[in-house]
Amino acid sequence: MVQVGLLLSDVPTSVSPARQFRDVLRIAEAAQANGFTYIAIGQHFLYGDLRWLQPVPLLARLAAEVGPEIRLATQIMVAPLYHPVLLAEEIATLDVVTEGRLVFGAGLGYRPEEFGYLGVPFAERAARMDECLDLLVKLWTQDEVTHHGRFWRLDGVRPHLEPVQRPHPPIWIGAHSLAGARRAGRFGDGYACPPETPLDEVAQRFAVVRDGFAARGKAFGPQPLRRNVLVADTTEQAVIEYARVAQGRYLSYAQRGLDVMDESELVEDFAAAVAGHAVVGTPDEVTARLVDIVTSLPVDPLLLRPQWPSMDADEAIAAIDRLGRDVVPAIRAVTPRTDLPDGIEA
Repeated sequence: MVQVGLLLSDVPTSVSPARQFRDVLRIAEAAQANGFTYIAIGQHFLYGDLRWLQPVPLLARLAAEVGPEIRLATQIMVAPLYHPVLLAEEIATLDVVTEGRLVFGAGLGYRPEEFGYLGVPFAERAARMDECLDLLVKLWTQDEVTHHGRFWRLDGVRPHLEPVQRPHPPIWIGAHSLAGARRAGRFGDGYACPPETPLDEVAQRFAVVRDGFAARGKAFGPQPLRRNVLVADTTEQAVIEYARVAQGRYLSYAQRGLDVMDESELVEDFAAAVAGHAVVGTPDEVTARLVDIVTSLPVDPLLLRPQWPSMDADEAIAAIDRLGRDVVPAIRAVTPRTDLPDGIEA
């Protein structure tokens, strides 16, 4: 069956960190009760009027709160901001603490100011990402590591900490660009396609990943996919409600440097601007669109975002409950396909 995952949201800093944590526990409990089997969280630093709880300690705690069937994913961590030794040991420890239920999702990052805060040149992020991913695998799989790279040098070090999953936790590379899909093909175990990517572009990126896997002698299979969703009693209500809860966040993304959508289009006709990717409508409409996605493309898990910073925990849980009642069972009834449709080329 196609697994369904929940993407946790950032929240306004007007909500205290302690309240945010308590809300996350409630949301994780609701997700588990409604058939979600992945819980994923993103990452940012010094994020202004919004806040992420940092993924490594949060997922360590969530591992004790959810059942053994729940996998926990960093979706994504900004890998170029880390020294690979630090990141390797943090992620290996998290895999131990989660008892082998971790998925390590990593990405480039897109906010120059974050790199400035941490003294890492923004222009070097792609090269640092590639070298970091290469070194992480060495540190997780080799008894002794010698590495002479552009950014980091290790001579005959002996790692003392290995993950539970062997050879290492699954590595998902999140990226908006074709270059990011190529990186996933070279270094990853999966490509976590962002929710704003139209389906025709998703297929093209999956083909890029498939070809990258083939060059490594790695089998291609179902890939994680993120989608933004909202269910309401009528299509009109769903469109209005989605604009209420999500439009401000889309605009914030555009203003903070994520240039995948045009800010003026988001302002002038939000519904049209998001129609190509957001799955919004009645239960039957949302179910039909999501089932079509997972039957026409090799997707597993399907990661859904039902929560936005403008929603409180009660609203988020109500949205999760509705998805669990009206949508999730139909997705879980689908057997994941393992290949792309004929004619899809990179």
